[in-house]
Amino acid sequence: MRSTLADIAREAGVSSATVDRVLNNRSGVKARTRDIVIETARRLGYFGALKEGGGCVQLDFVLPAGTNTFIANLQQQIEMQASGRDDLDVRVHSVEGFNPYTLATKLNELHGRTMGAGVIALDHPAVREAMRSLAAIGVPIITLVSDILHVPRLGYIGIDNRAAGRLAGYLLGRLLGPGGRRKIGLFAGSLSYRGHEEREMGFRHVVSEEFPHLEVVELREIRDDRARALTETRSLLQRHPDLAGIYNIGAGNSGIGEALMESGGARNVIFVGHELTENSKQLLLNGTLDAVIDQNPRVEAREALSMLARSVRGEPLEYHPPRLQVIFRENIPEN
Repeated sequence: MRSTLADIAREAGVSSATVDRVLNNRSGVKARTRDIVIETARRLGYFGALKEGGGCVQLDFVLPAGTNTFIANLQQQIEMQASGRDDLDVRVHSVEGFNPYTLATKLNELHGRTMGAGVIALDHPAVREAMRSLAAIGVPIITLVSDILHVPRLGYIGIDNRAAGRLAGYLLGRLLGPGGRRKIGLFAGSLSYRGHEEREMGFRHVVSEEFPHLEVVELREIRDDRARALTETRSLLQRHPDLAGIYNIGAGNSGIGEALMESGGARNVIFVGHELTENSKQLLLNGTLDAVIDQNPRVEAREALSMLARSVRGEPLEYHPPRLQVIFRENIPEN
């Protein structure tokens, strides 16, 4: 039989009213008391019986704020898919994108307020400790888009970022073709995201293996910001007017594209980026962007919701990872 509120209250040493406030995410309960109630409810199998009882699973996602269109699309997919499920109560929190302490603070605020959490995690000690703290009270955690190691996470939802970087290097090398020394510029959102670091590693590795005539002349972190991408690309083109190629590891394609178009180099510089958005689609159509390596936010949202909900209910986990897809102007998919 499913444990009752009275069972949880008795074991936790609190009132049934307090248990009700915690399980329904109402205010007026101290953080430590919330932790005790949630931990007791898990121990008594309350959440595992949600499936039979028709209860609602409270999930929280912490995503970076900013101008990253892919992240906006991912948030939209999480909210849209969750709204169609009566068994889920989902909240999405936006935090400063490249501040690990802000991210860690938000994760710590979820103590006693969530049954499962998804996060695009910065690889930083404060973030790792916050994730460990949540996991220690039985909250399942998944990482999205960019992984982080040495934490007790339930799983990672996203593409193989090292393979994505290798694919970008192969595309750029083949599109540029054989010849003499060619200059390549790299842009990243932030290498504090493990996913961006892995893409850079994969890119450099395949270039050194297959295309030794290509030289990476600069790497700039643009914080996934369109305005910063525009400024940095203008500077890069001024310093290297003979630039042959650009690989953008993260977001900011529209800023890079604008700088290429205003310089007249849109047709002379091979440009490879990530994520099919409305902005990158227009850059593909006008020939500024040559190829996009896409991961599907719809699939990632679906898998994240499914994995967390199944874990809370004690059901077997299923995972169908998103596939890497290369999109050119000629094979832009329907929405």
